[in-house]
Amino acid sequence: MNPRELLLNSFQAALAAADPLKIIPTHLPSPPEGKTLVVGAGKAAAAMAQAVEAHWPVKANLEGIIITRYGHGLPTRKIAVIEAGHPLPDQHGELATRAILARVQTLNANDMLLGLFSGGGSSLLSLPITGVSVGELKDITRQLLLCGASIQEINTVRKHLSAVLGGRLAAACRAPIHCLIISDVTGDEPTHIASGPCAPDPTTYADALAVIKHYAVHASPHVMNILQNKSQHNEEETPKPGDPIFKNVKNCVIATAHQSLTAAEHFFRMHHITPLMLGDTVTGEAREVAKVYAAMAKEIRHYGKPFKPPVALISGGETTVTVKGHGRGGRNTEFLLSLAIALDGLKEIYALACDTDGIDGTEHNAGAILTPDSLTRAHQLGLNPNPLLNNNNAYTFFEQLNDLLITGPTRTNVNDYRVVLIL
Repeated sequence: MNPRELLLNSFQAALAAADPLKIIPTHLPSPPEGKTLVVGAGKAAAAMAQAVEAHWPVKANLEGIIITRYGHGLPTRKIAVIEAGHPLPDQHGELATRAILARVQTLNANDMLLGLFSGGGSSLLSLPITGVSVGELKDITRQLLLCGASIQEINTVRKHLSAVLGGRLAAACRAPIHCLIISDVTGDEPTHIASGPCAPDPTTYADALAVIKHYAVHASPHVMNILQNKSQHNEEETPKPGDPIFKNVKNCVIATAHQSLTAAEHFFRMHHITPLMLGDTVTGEAREVAKVYAAMAKEIRHYGKPFKPPVALISGGETTVTVKGHGRGGRNTEFLLSLAIALDGLKEIYALACDTDGIDGTEHNAGAILTPDSLTRAHQLGLNPNPLLNNNNAYTFFEQLNDLLITGPTRTNVNDYRVVLIL
């Protein structure tokens, strides 16, 4: 198996470990006396809904609505699948979320709310609080995605502009709640995944305002007045840990980045390559993280420390990109371009970096592949890597090399998958 095949097959092993169709069946609760209402949102939501339908008892009462990203829908029989905007919210998401909230409010103690949540749910569940429009929510979200804020910081703001996030969906429900969650965030805390529609929220309006101020987000005076008034009067806060509304709520994280990295680790061992797990919580600016990985790869390649080649450096998590240029971006391609520059054509080092949802940033690629001759081939094509990196245009670098990795929707999401292969 050549290096490119090793990288691609390791990625497939990681994806398989997070496949909702394989994971969901063993985590389903028993049906209630009344009806089961399935609601959910995220890039994996349609696949999760399909799995529920395939394994739910035939005679049990099942219905529902889930929201997923455009192009991520799948055919279902009893659960309606609505496609909406991601990463920026839109009116389709607003209408679908409004319908979800209305259905949830009809449940009683004999029913059950079955929640299916995964990464991407925050923007898809786009029903703003009273007084805030979807357009205003969209504008704030766009700025937060470009400024280098962490997903936790972004979600702190979104929770306090939402009628359903940050535990507010649970607050609207009188039935027991059982949520199945696929984690795309470091730490795997339900409050951060899809902004925790049914999870306690430890953050406050004051925290949301602090994020907006720190990153100089230009929210309209109208929105700022709403947030400041609610903060000052402690008005309509999201439900906090210990709130009795969570007494009959179970949030079960059923797939994580660590599980997928472990599957990749096993794959490399089976191919007699030493895996070095660097963890599933890697954060920081993508281009800076890459420099650390390059230093480790050089140490292994030149000195055989801490292990002699062949070695695979495996990691997950979510790096960030502070967009200063006008390129087509993507945190995984930016990681790889920075890595290429730092390695400077060092022989026998290959790398792959992809988002497990199949979308690196806002483009159609999951990520890309780096080979030892990437810089040489780029120079032959007249590509100068440093200006491309400075313009946040790593996408164009790998597009011209024909080394973008395009998977289409994977319908799962356990954050990024990176592997640096030193042979």
